[in-house]
Amino acid sequence: MTEQEQPKVRQLDARSLRGLAHPLRLQLLETLRLGGPATASQLAEKLGESSGATSYHLRQLATHGFVEDAPERGKGRERWWQAVDKGLSFDDSLLTDTDPAVRGAADMYLHEVAGTQTLNLSNWLGSRASWPEEWNRVWDMSSSTLRLTPELTRELIGKMHALIDTYRDRAAVEDDTDTAQVRIHTHAFPIDRTTDQEREADAR
Repeated sequence: MTEQEQPKVRQLDARSLRGLAHPLRLQLLETLRLGGPATASQLAEKLGESSGATSYHLRQLATHGFVEDAPERGKGRERWWQAVDKGLSFDDSLLTDTDPAVRGAADMYLHEVAGTQTLNLSNWLGSRASWPEEWNRVWDMSSSTLRLTPELTRELIGKMHALIDTYRDRAAVEDDTDTAQVRIHTHAFPIDRTTDQEREADAR
């Protein structure tokens, strides 16, 4: 894949994070990224919010450069919005920023992302019966527990992301009836610092 074909990912900084760290703004941005351009009224109906609320938060997202007018749709009376970037990149240093407001926004952002990913999976489980049989044979919900060093964990994460990227240019065109947007979540985090020797000592 060439550099031009790579999806545009925005690196969050302290200022942009504070402009994004609101549950509804994150929902609006996620919906525009996945569903394409929409009006404030359409987004309000989809998210169960008032159009006044979605209009306000869309303007805030636009101020911080996360959304913009959709030029090919902006010929009617309603304003159409689209996401500027295909994804966001989070720097862990935001969690230790000297400004407590930035640290709070970073923590809230991560928890909202985790909640959105849980909701994605829950929605699939609730709606999978309406999908064709072939899609019900290929979905995945699995977990693995490995004993790794931080360096090996970083290597594993990098390889998982690299593997996913190799499938971007293999996808069929959007209007192919055999394709669908497939959501892929990757999680890797430590759960237990106890060593094998400590466990054996506790068992004695």
